[in-house]
Amino acid sequence: MEKISELKKFEVNKLKESLLKLRKESFNLRFQKASGQLEKTARISVVKKQIARIKTLINQKRDKK
Repeated sequence: MEKISELKKFEVNKLKESLLKLRKESFNLRFQKASGQLEKTARISVVKKQIARIKTLINQKRDKK
């Protein structure tokens, strides 16, 4: 998991790749939670926050252009 300062250095394409990867992870975590297999439930909120950070950075970079 990258820090926000590291994410700011990425190009939009790299951010979109990270976003896709996190969305897949979020999807898998939700299924694990529903089936009772998820041990680290806090990971769901961490992933959701990271998704929000990346979406914010993508929008900021898009608005600068």
